[in-house]
Amino acid sequence: MTAAEGKQIEIEGVDPRELYGPRNAYLDRIRELHPTLKIVARGSSLKVLGAEADVARFARRLEGLVAYYIKYGHISSQVVDQCFAGESALQPEAPVDKDVIVYGNGGNIVRARTVNQQRLVGLYDTCDLLFAVGPAGSGKTYTAIALAVRALKEKQVRRIILTRPAVEAGEKLGFLPGDMKEKLDPYLQPLYDALNDMIPPAKLQKFLEEGTVQIAPLAYMRGRTLDNAFVILDEAQNTTLPQIKMFLTRMGRNARFIVTGDVTQIDLPHKADSGLVRAMDYLRGVEGIGIVEFDRRDIVRHPLVKYIVEAFDRRNETEKTEP
Repeated sequence: MTAAEGKQIEIEGVDPRELYGPRNAYLDRIRELHPTLKIVARGSSLKVLGAEADVARFARRLEGLVAYYIKYGHISSQVVDQCFAGESALQPEAPVDKDVIVYGNGGNIVRARTVNQQRLVGLYDTCDLLFAVGPAGSGKTYTAIALAVRALKEKQVRRIILTRPAVEAGEKLGFLPGDMKEKLDPYLQPLYDALNDMIPPAKLQKFLEEGTVQIAPLAYMRGRTLDNAFVILDEAQNTTLPQIKMFLTRMGRNARFIVTGDVTQIDLPHKADSGLVRAMDYLRGVEGIGIVEFDRRDIVRHPLVKYIVEAFDRRNETEKTEP
């Protein structure tokens, strides 16, 4: 890197406002301590211009400051001086937190918060195909998307593909306004929401435009071979057996697949047509395929969601036993 070149540093794991300090006081101090560098801050991104050795030293010190915040939860002017002043600058090591999956936007840390979420993350290391099934709010889709974002950031894959079957839950697509994309977007919105938590908006928009991140209905997967991709099929309880077979056989080289679903929320005209349970039965025990079954203990939304799910489950069981 020459003096005319620069390094773009993305800040992860800490809200930039915490890092820059009140009225950018910490950022101004960092600039004072590095007079040979030009440091331009734009949100969670820092552009650093200067000699190669100086830029590399600055990047290491910034990493130490972020690690300090992750470990202790605060930053002060004294900490900034310790991290950036002189050759004896403090370089605290980042704490090892095996539950952290990815650092999201605004300092948001996405971690595996329940036993089954941790199990899903653990199985990812040994299984190229994972099934994650369980009730609403158990974090199965969110955890899967976090794993996909991490894989993309670490260059394990070249693209993320998220898909859902476009099965109506009470409305008919033909009666919805707009073109096909506008008709389908409401079904795909939960996937956009999760991505927006983990990838900066401008970068996500660029990924979508370039095809690095693709979100599409399941029907668009037919005929494709998905190489070097992390692919998630969400709401798989609404696929038929031929559809889920079609999806699973799209797996190409260096591909990772996760299938998520909730068998208590089947929107197909005939619940017995759902291919998710049958596919898991067929594939259970196959080496390289993992199955994680979430339950009510994994529900991480509002505390009331757990009780709502329990109440509906009890009612369903009562109706099954009534003559």
